Amino acid sequence: MTRRLLLSYLTVTLLALLLLEIPLGVFYADRERDRLTADIERDARVIATIYEDALERNEPLDPSPAAEYERRTGARVVVVNKAGISQIDTQQPVNRDLSTRPEIRTALEGRRAVGTRHSDTLGTDFLYVAVPVASGGVVHGALRVTLDAGEVNARIRRFWFSLVAVALVVLGAMALVGWAIASSVTRPLRRLNHAAARYAKGDLTPPTEPIGGPPELRDLGATMSTMAVRLDELIDEQRSFVADASHQLRTPLTALRLRLENLQSRVDADHAAELDTAIDETSRLADLVADLLRLARADKSRPPVAVDLVAIAAERVDIWSSMGEARQVQITLDAPAGQLVAHAVPGAVEQILDNVIDNAMSATDVGTTVVVSVRAGEREHTVTITDAGPGLSDDDKLRAVRRFWRGSASHPGTGLGLAIATSLAQSSGGRLVLADAAGHGLAVSVVLPAGGVPSTT
Repeated sequence: MTRRLLLSYLTVTLLALLLLEIPLGVFYADRERDRLTADIERDARVIATIYEDALERNEPLDPSPAAEYERRTGARVVVVNKAGISQIDTQQPVNRDLSTRPEIRTALEGRRAVGTRHSDTLGTDFLYVAVPVASGGVVHGALRVTLDAGEVNARIRRFWFSLVAVALVVLGAMALVGWAIASSVTRPLRRLNHAAARYAKGDLTPPTEPIGGPPELRDLGATMSTMAVRLDELIDEQRSFVADASHQLRTPLTALRLRLENLQSRVDADHAAELDTAIDETSRLADLVADLLRLARADKSRPPVAVDLVAIAAERVDIWSSMGEARQVQITLDAPAGQLVAHAVPGAVEQILDNVIDNAMSATDVGTTVVVSVRAGEREHTVTITDAGPGLSDDDKLRAVRRFWRGSASHPGTGLGLAIATSLAQSSGGRLVLADAAGHGLAVSVVLPAGGVPSTT
């Protein structure tokens, strides 16, 4: 927007300069040529009066006045009698018939002739003025003065160059002033856009400094800040409600499960199956409450710290390997030697790996392998969990990260595992990516920004 405003300022300035300077330049050029023509015509009439009497009496003409005028001005002077035969020519031999020249013929008819003629030989323009030499209304001859117009053309060119220089200076000054004005207009807009982008990413912290600019932009900035504060309060209230409700539900659910388990020894075989189903439902409800509590904690923004992805992946693979043996699923680690440091919310990588590995073990077949691989990048590092299950369609990949989505009602779980992993990855400044594994299966990758030294806390 700054460039567009600056371009509009310069365009208006350029149009104004063109409308002002082009007529001024044309006027100056016409004025200089008219002034030179008037000067030459005045000189020509003065010289004509010198030769008027001699031409009338057909006496020889004295070339000294014409020669002196040429010496002072550099102009060529030609004087012809009434037959058009040259009597004086300061640059050519005399007694030549010049009556065929249009300007000489016009002067011999009693009218003045003014014009310019280009010389290809000399490569310049010549201005000529021809006047009749007459007395008492009788034309006795004609006088023509020819002057190189290069000097006046040079002055006109210099004037045009000065106009161009003035235009460039004005445009340069306007560019500086326009840039300052455009920046002062767009700077508040950029700050508003930056604040809106932060709000869109979940950072609802209002700007530390008020938005400047016109009153309308200041009012908009204040309204956006108030909105962000209110949204942050509402989200905190929602998170607190979910966390408190989940926490409060855990105790009665545990008590209900214990009572149902105590009843197992008191019911007959016909009602035992229904009681087992009720116990399973309480277990599933307890898992759901636990996941809701984890999700509420995952949504809460915390500052990322530096963590070692290789160490965390090795630890989680070691913990889940015993569970994998019970399910006859092998879990292997493919990671580089040494440390691989990334930025993540404290405990986020562990929870992400736990949720994704749990999903992978549930989806894969007995006797297959779940691979946890760690890969380094220039700006981002990736941990990928690959299973050998049936995989997901493209539509299901989009739905899988939504809360409470399950591929089938027969699948165990609450449908919150990948939603929790996605929330934790985004809170860490990264992302969760679902893709098809080589051959078949699903590859879930958590991509995190590269970090420096891992945190010791």
